[in-house]
Amino acid sequence: MNIPRRYWRNLDWPLILAVLCLTAIGMVVIYSASYSQLVAAGLSPFHYVRRQAVAFGLGLVLALIVIFFDYRAWKRWARLTYLGTLLLLVGVLVFGAKVFGSQRWVRLGPLSLQPSEMAKITLVLVLAKVFEKEENSQSLKGVLQAAALTLLPMGLILLQPDLGTAVIFVGLFFAMWYVGNARPKVLLITGLVLIVVAVLVIVASLQGWVSIIKPYQLTRILVFLDPYADRDGAGWNVIQSIIAIGSGGFFGKGILGGTQSSLHFLPANHTDFVFSVIAEEFGFLGSLFVLALFVLLIWRGLHIAAVAKDTYGTLLAAGATSIFFFHLVINVGMALGMMPVTGLPLPFITAGGSTMITSLIAVGIILNVGLRRSKIMF
Repeated sequence: MNIPRRYWRNLDWPLILAVLCLTAIGMVVIYSASYSQLVAAGLSPFHYVRRQAVAFGLGLVLALIVIFFDYRAWKRWARLTYLGTLLLLVGVLVFGAKVFGSQRWVRLGPLSLQPSEMAKITLVLVLAKVFEKEENSQSLKGVLQAAALTLLPMGLILLQPDLGTAVIFVGLFFAMWYVGNARPKVLLITGLVLIVVAVLVIVASLQGWVSIIKPYQLTRILVFLDPYADRDGAGWNVIQSIIAIGSGGFFGKGILGGTQSSLHFLPANHTDFVFSVIAEEFGFLGSLFVLALFVLLIWRGLHIAAVAKDTYGTLLAAGATSIFFFHLVINVGMALGMMPVTGLPLPFITAGGSTMITSLIAVGIILNVGLRRSKIMF
């Protein structure tokens, strides 16, 4: 499909530059974080970097495809995409590979794909279609429909189990409901009720009355409240992360210079706690630069949502941008000990093919809406 030449003037270069910078930083950090581990195992120190580069290439191709097709045409594919995503989520529970007690991945030849990552994009598509009609965001029927569409894939993801991604689904629902012109009072009351229910579930699980939350997830919540309560067990990751961040100082220790990372005190240093490696090796200044790039990305995404041609475009851009916002807040909060450890990745920086591909598709959605913000002239 050809895009009129005048549309290319709307291409958001600051957003693209932020994504490219974050990806480049991610490659360097992944190399540094995994170097000693890979060398000790007799593997190339570029092992994870090469895999990340392949995922970036594939994600870039998919993002370009997303950009070329007018976003308004996606409505007719939303239902089919949603059903396909549910089938993938069921499939991963039946046939998926089990890693560290979680069944989240499907192997396709040399690639391991995580359907729950793609489910975030699908949820943005279907909620944008529902909340496009203002009456749906303000009527009980419309909100319940959107909630059901959110809870079904969310429930399948909880069975994997993957509590972190499930939390993102809750955030996306409320963010897109708000953008869809929800009544603030109803939105606030619903949020408060949900918080109360979550607290009651946690208390009930701690007392052994119900088993909705897994024991290791309860441990993570308790460790979040006091990491030193189990300093040699579940609290180890958080304690080492905080030490790594504090030891980086203002300018950091330099690439390959992070002792917590290179000496393997900090677990999952190229995945869950990659921000801790940034803070240790690039210091406060480097961490601030990375956060500034994410703020730039989110700001440009919200700007595109604000100037979108129609409500559907606004919801798509806002939903895709919300994915980055929630991942940033939870991942960095987890590294700082301000959030429970959930295993959520930091987009463009954490090593992981599915995360990279999903993030680039989300960027493609935002750019698509931005390109077509001018009305077609005949």
